[in-house]
Amino acid sequence: LSLAVISCNAFAGGDIDAGKAAVQSHNCASCHGANLNTPIDPSYPKLAGQHADYIVHALTAYKRGGDGPNGRSNAIMGAQAKPLSDKDMQDIAAYIHSLPGSLVVSK
Repeated sequence: LSLAVISCNAFAGGDIDAGKAAVQSHNCASCHGANLNTPIDPSYPKLAGQHADYIVHALTAYKRGGDGPNGRSNAIMGAQAKPLSDKDMQDIAAYIHSLPGSLVVSK
């Protein structure tokens, strides 16, 4: 059982406390809501509880920008993601994944 816990923590790959600090310093709540589950605009995604690997993928794509391979074009998110290191993205993803959210998984 303890191996499963160690393995699960290693898979997360990020530091939740560092991720929380990064989310606060980047003021993610200004668009995604105080709990990252109540965005200020319905077109903005709910983040709380999202899979960590998806968050890392999305931040990487915003960092690449719309012209890069697998990039995403969004001026706000691009500016937020540009200065992030791979470790920052993993930490942010671990924190976001740890939050209770209202995401629905379809079968």
